[in-house]
Amino acid sequence: MSNLLKLAFGQLGVKEISGAEHNETILKYAEESGFGWVDDDETPWCSIFVCWVVMKCNLKRSKKANARSWMHIGTPTSNPEPGDVVVFWRESPESWKGHVGFFMGYSKDGSRVYCLGGNQGNQVSISAYRSETVLGFRKLQSSQLVELPDGSLKKGDTGESVKQLQEALNMINYPVGTVDGVFGKKTEYAIRLLQTNARLIIDGVYGSKTRDLITSILNE
Repeated sequence: MSNLLKLAFGQLGVKEISGAEHNETILKYAEESGFGWVDDDETPWCSIFVCWVVMKCNLKRSKKANARSWMHIGTPTSNPEPGDVVVFWRESPESWKGHVGFFMGYSKDGSRVYCLGGNQGNQVSISAYRSETVLGFRKLQSSQLVELPDGSLKKGDTGESVKQLQEALNMINYPVGTVDGVFGKKTEYAIRLLQTNARLIIDGVYGSKTRDLITSILNE
């Protein structure tokens, strides 16, 4: 079982408290994951719970309290695995309302999706949702900091700086293959494609503007 699922399973049963009292654990989810404005356990907290679990596992999170914000995090997948994020619509696909949790599996007939999440029956639980209400499944990515090299790099260069550049390019889905520290054709092509898509000068050279662009993509 992944660390993410172990952490999420460990929260099963955490429940809202009726009345004026509030569950301190739910308030902790909000406070620790950047939602300091939440001061009760009635505020919709499905996305807050997912944010908290994902943050603890050093993965990229939406940093937003609305469930559908997770449709912009990670990469889409049509073959979800337990622990991937699943986003549902509520009321209608066109509504802003939704729900988010961690995919656990399908019912035998495929009509239901089992989801481990918060604010499900006012608690952390595993619940079933209709498959037709799924907006999408997302695979999460590491939020580890990437150190980008300073200066300029071009075809023919070698060394640790090139490795740093190649690792960053692979992370933002401009693949260069093996991180070998050699600025060859694949690395040059990835840089050119990145520059083309961002309407920068297309020279295949890693410079300050390309560095700033990669940094902005990594921080999205």
